Amino acid sequence: MVASTSLNVVPDDPTAYKTKEYWEERYQKEDADTTFDWFKTYEELQPLLNEHISSKDASILILGCGNSTLGEDMYKDGYRNITNIDYSKTVIDNMKERCGDTPGMTWLEMDIRDLKFDNASYDIVIDKGTMDALMCDRGDVWDPSEELIAEVKGEVDEVVRVLKVGGAFLYLTFGQPHFRKRHLQRDCWEIKTTTMGEAFHYFFYSMVKER
Repeated sequence: MVASTSLNVVPDDPTAYKTKEYWEERYQKEDADTTFDWFKTYEELQPLLNEHISSKDASILILGCGNSTLGEDMYKDGYRNITNIDYSKTVIDNMKERCGDTPGMTWLEMDIRDLKFDNASYDIVIDKGTMDALMCDRGDVWDPSEELIAEVKGEVDEVVRVLKVGGAFLYLTFGQPHFRKRHLQRDCWEIKTTTMGEAFHYFFYSMVKER
């Protein structure tokens, strides 16, 4: 079940979304069993994810998991090798307790720009709105700040490093291609875009690491 976020945890300044302090305070205020999914639920994403994840045995890394049910829903659908990371200790502790009966699924406190995994560790890396939080900036979206560019580069470089050759980076966002592709471009993959929704569009970017 997807719960609505109460107004008292929505920041006055949207740049707060990129700070660890905001997320810690938010998760401490919310009930431990609160769930919230950015953009789309697993049920809505299932056809696309199943298309890009060829095996239920694939090693999957979910970046900035928060209290989303994505990992749990994928587990119920048969995926059994899922690592969920977030840099909020509070939400990781809550999720560990909530999902204690899911062998093969792990929850780790970690920064997406500094992944503590070996090179070529994962078949699939999923970002559902986490990069968007990093990009909350008061600057010009057509001319992003050097700080923003560096933050996002840190995430994508780490994704490239931990992905196996043949593995895929799957990213869901409201960010249109002309704003996002510049940050995702790497020599090791091509970027494919799927548009979702009607009145309001979301964009699903898929990138397979070729070398």
